[in-house]
Amino acid sequence: MGKGVLDECSIDSVVVYEPSLPTTAKDTKNAVARMKDVDLIVFVGGDGTARDIMEVIGTDIPVIGIPSGVKMYSAVFAQTPYHAAEVVDEFADGIAVEEREVVDIDENAFRKGKLSVSVKGYCLTPFHDKIQSSKDFLAGGEEAKRTIASYVVEKMDDETTYIIGSGSTTWEIKKALGIKGTLLGVDVVRRKKMLCRDAAEADIKNFMGKRNKIIVSPLGGYGFIFGRGNEQISPEIIRKVGKDNIVAISTREKLSSIDSLKVDTGDDALDKELRGYIKVITGYGESKLMKVE
Repeated sequence: MGKGVLDECSIDSVVVYEPSLPTTAKDTKNAVARMKDVDLIVFVGGDGTARDIMEVIGTDIPVIGIPSGVKMYSAVFAQTPYHAAEVVDEFADGIAVEEREVVDIDENAFRKGKLSVSVKGYCLTPFHDKIQSSKDFLAGGEEAKRTIASYVVEKMDDETTYIIGSGSTTWEIKKALGIKGTLLGVDVVRRKKMLCRDAAEADIKNFMGKRNKIIVSPLGGYGFIFGRGNEQISPEIIRKVGKDNIVAISTREKLSSIDSLKVDTGDDALDKELRGYIKVITGYGESKLMKVE
């Protein structure tokens, strides 16, 4: 995996393992087991991949995760692929490492609409401010979330299609609407009725109307509103909806713990367009202006 890119860049590499097709968790574990003598393991994926690697190496070898999965709550991931490269460069110059949590969700609970996140173990990860902190979506502010949801639902109009992102704050909107939405997925709503549950990118495009809005909440300790847990809301969709029709919501408690909101859509030009300032709804008729980086 990745050898083609390294070859194009004239970087010497060694293939230590030939995976099966399609690849499985066993392939990840087998490949990592053959990397016992390396200084650092850099992997692309989500929490499932992090857990597979942890089960093989524990805290023997430092790791850095490049975020590319659906679930990325573990504290071993760089904020963005660019930041991962920055951390790797500094690691080569010699920086400290520390034990960081590898977490995952209870899949059975998730299918029932409940988010249960638990620590599965620890990996060594470079100590760096571009490595994300572990995420706790259920910590505090439940009444504030319900107040925000009540206000957002009250302001909804029947002519607009709402693309509602993932997270526990947006989950309160779905509950207030009385729809069976998804906690970690994207749902599409019009006239306060469900159009599509757990929508993929193609589904969202199919159900978009003449007027559309995206409702998102910052995810995790670094405050990403795009590019973490809502990759279904693609750059094409964001552009079609328009920056002015992005509705950001968050509790004041959460905003107080982050310096700014962040975007990582995978489209550099769009990321630049989204940067600046955005009004974040924090209560009933209350909002706070936050910088987007």
